[in-house]
Amino acid sequence: MTAVDPLAASCPLPLAETERVLLGHGSGGQLSAELIGDVLVPALGSAAPAGALEDAAVVPIDGVDVVLSTDAYVVSPLFFPGGDIGALAVHGTVNDLAMRAALPVALAVAYVVEEGFPLADLRRVAASVGAAARAAGVPVVTGDTKVVGRGAADGLYVVTTGVGQRLAGAAPSATGAAPGDAVLLSGPIGSHGTTILSVREGLGFDADICSDTQPLHRLVAAMVDAGGDAVHALRDPTRGGIASALNEIAVTSGVGIEIDEQALPVPAPVQAACEILGLDPAHVANEGCLVAFVAAHRADAVLAAMRSRPEGRAAVNIGTVRDTEPGRVVVRTSVGSRRILDMLVGEQLPRIC
Repeated sequence: MTAVDPLAASCPLPLAETERVLLGHGSGGQLSAELIGDVLVPALGSAAPAGALEDAAVVPIDGVDVVLSTDAYVVSPLFFPGGDIGALAVHGTVNDLAMRAALPVALAVAYVVEEGFPLADLRRVAASVGAAARAAGVPVVTGDTKVVGRGAADGLYVVTTGVGQRLAGAAPSATGAAPGDAVLLSGPIGSHGTTILSVREGLGFDADICSDTQPLHRLVAAMVDAGGDAVHALRDPTRGGIASALNEIAVTSGVGIEIDEQALPVPAPVQAACEILGLDPAHVANEGCLVAFVAAHRADAVLAAMRSRPEGRAAVNIGTVRDTEPGRVVVRTSVGSRRILDMLVGEQLPRIC
């Protein structure tokens, strides 16, 4: 019998079946959760605070809720319709802070550059970082640059760390979703992931779609102003798409979530691309939308506030939080049936953010 090479196996593949890291471990889905929960967090021991894993951590300092987040960006290609790795790095960290209802105060940016990388491209990315930071109203106060040998990296990686200050009146958390909450989505899904795939593989869909990367902190500020502490949880559905984001909240908050399939806004070009490629739009990455869990009595007000902002003008109510089937996300289909929406297991689209 021929031995099975674990490195030749395709995802999904349970962590227990291989002792090597797979691309799927970076998908933002189930394998990522296993890697973090089984390997990375336990290694911290008492240095890891108890509680849910959030997009950003709240660190109280002298009575002020300081919010801290860090992320590494490895997208391929570096430049794509609607953005590039520089803008993506700024927006991603600003949005991670925003998911804890924090406005960005300062950013740190580090570049890891492979020997031989074109200086013109580095200048273009650095200019994009500057433009995105200025547009978001947040200064880049420190950073680092490392150059590694040929073959030690794939061109350019960007790491951003952000510090923010939480808005008064709201404390959204991944543990905060409660039965009866409305599930609000700020805009269409699937554009970023399908754009990256189209450019990378030369599929041609990018003529009709572009990445949705954008900062969301001003949208969150409007939501908090309208809903206050009724805004229970926020999540930006990046890697793993809306499906992984909903499953993370369902598990962490210990609730069930029911979604109306017909309410999910999927642009026609994205839907067409997903049908041709066999992808589920719910598993495709986004970089410029959020999903919010809001108490029912403030849901209409928060939805109106979202629609008043350019980032949320297409906001919709896509479902409800239930006290049944905790940890499970269920979709009501267009024909009236119900199906389970699982978290992404393996790697659907590598190197997307």
